[in-house]
Amino acid sequence: MTGSVVLWDFDGTLAFRAGRWRGSLVEALEEVAPGHGVVGADVRPGLRDGFPWHRPESGHPELGTPDAWWDALQPLFVKAYVGAGVDARLAARAARGVRARYTDARRWTVFPDSVAALEELAAAGWLHVVVSNHVPELDGLLHDLGLDGYFTAVVNSSLVGWEKPHRRIFEIALERAGRPERVWMVGDNPVADVAGARAVGIPGILVRAGQDGQDDGLRPAVQRILKERGLPDISPEGL
Repeated sequence: MTGSVVLWDFDGTLAFRAGRWRGSLVEALEEVAPGHGVVGADVRPGLRDGFPWHRPESGHPELGTPDAWWDALQPLFVKAYVGAGVDARLAARAARGVRARYTDARRWTVFPDSVAALEELAAAGWLHVVVSNHVPELDGLLHDLGLDGYFTAVVNSSLVGWEKPHRRIFEIALERAGRPERVWMVGDNPVADVAGARAVGIPGILVRAGQDGQDDGLRPAVQRILKERGLPDISPEGL
């Protein structure tokens, strides 16, 4: 075993993409049909089911390459477009451009308190690992956003074949973190991040989920980790 590790969610915890997935679809459609009139709310209903993380109980090792992962999502994007009234042939053309739009680092923003939180915990001896339900290009995004140097490992659902809250992705994270003596999970999703981690014995902290939609930031999580130090009993036998 080794040291103390914080497992971090990425999207919605450390950074966010303007417009999220629906924004990416609208932007991709604009590339092939300028002035189309479709807005994010139009495609949103078609995106509510169909991503791998909507079926976390099932692994998807067959999608373990970037091209395979994105190819599997093309029908979902086409369905969302068609549901918004876009012609099927035009929808297919636009769907092929979603990948480039979503992974454009210029559309991503690091939350103002993310770097400070990572640095404060690192100074106190904590290592950082990303555990995220995300696209295959996550490593590139972390690099382009200037965050990659803070993490000793990145556990990405699209590449390991399991989605949070499935226990397997957390087991992989612990393996890659070197079976730490102390570990916390920090994320913005009460099910995928907090409940999923707790199911395998990892204490979880919910962030950016304040009342009335207010962002409560990462400061409370940092203070709790520094105060409580995490749990010292994470081991292969406990999983």
